Amino acid sequence: MNISGSPHVHSDESTKKIMWRVNLALVPALLVAIAYFGVNALLVSLISVAACVLFQWLIEKFIMKVPTTIWDGSAIVTGLLLAFNVPATADMLWIVVIGALVAIGVGKMTFGGLGRNPFNPALVGRVFLLISFPVQMTTWPKVGAWFPTHLMTDANSGATPLGIIKEGVKSGQSISDIMSSADMPSLMQIFLGHMGGSMGEISAIAILLGAIYLLCRKVISWHIPVAFIGTAFVFSGILWLVNPEHYLDPLTTILTGGIMLGACFMATDMVTSPMAKSGQLIFGFGCGLLTIVIRNWGAYPEGVSFAILIMNSITPLLNRWCKPQRFAE
Repeated sequence: MNISGSPHVHSDESTKKIMWRVNLALVPALLVAIAYFGVNALLVSLISVAACVLFQWLIEKFIMKVPTTIWDGSAIVTGLLLAFNVPATADMLWIVVIGALVAIGVGKMTFGGLGRNPFNPALVGRVFLLISFPVQMTTWPKVGAWFPTHLMTDANSGATPLGIIKEGVKSGQSISDIMSSADMPSLMQIFLGHMGGSMGEISAIAILLGAIYLLCRKVISWHIPVAFIGTAFVFSGILWLVNPEHYLDPLTTILTGGIMLGACFMATDMVTSPMAKSGQLIFGFGCGLLTIVIRNWGAYPEGVSFAILIMNSITPLLNRWCKPQRFAE
């Protein structure tokens, strides 16, 4: 009898296969971003990916002095997600390089590289840029440059729906007045992605296509996305029922901003989320709850990035509290 160490169950899965599947799942959102924002979206994405790959290679070769892991696709995932979290403007072409350095150098490699980082690297880079370059990070490009003209509305450019709502509520306007104003896109335009925002968060359809692919390939499970989106929907729905003239309806809530992108592609990061299914449900619930709290009572109109990073910080506690069932127990 041959004696060997665990694990005894093997599969043909690998980190490289998983990362490249995630990259493939991000392609629909990237194509939609290019269709809406033109060549700037492509340039921002290429520069972000190239910078992340370069910084990871430099750190591994000259600082950590370990074999390079840039071919596993993880740096490309970070680069794409970082690009998806910034505006597709010409000003971001050099700023996104700084974000890539923070995402890879601080958010990932400082802790030892892939599998050791406690926080989602792309979100670390995004929050750093938001705090350091608030003007550039909140300057939204004109939407619909390459899109069919019958769905284009120039009045939608210049601000995100969440920003318009936030400013309108602060100035004393009711939600019904804000939603009927010329600055707000219709619900169909919001669903299709014809609205201001970060380049990767605008199209719910493209994000759902990528998420369905990841679910079918079992790269992610349904627990975090459903708990995240469901909690945001229910909590915002309760607020809306209490005061519909002050709080946004739940459907518009989950379709605007970064809830769909965050729930499907960033909160589900297997390194920074709990291992047990029960822990994942709690994690998703916390992300959804914190997102709505920050959106309604925080200084920023969006709260997805902060919510996920906060929940990343308590993932070790959730792993200790919600332990998976032992084999054959």
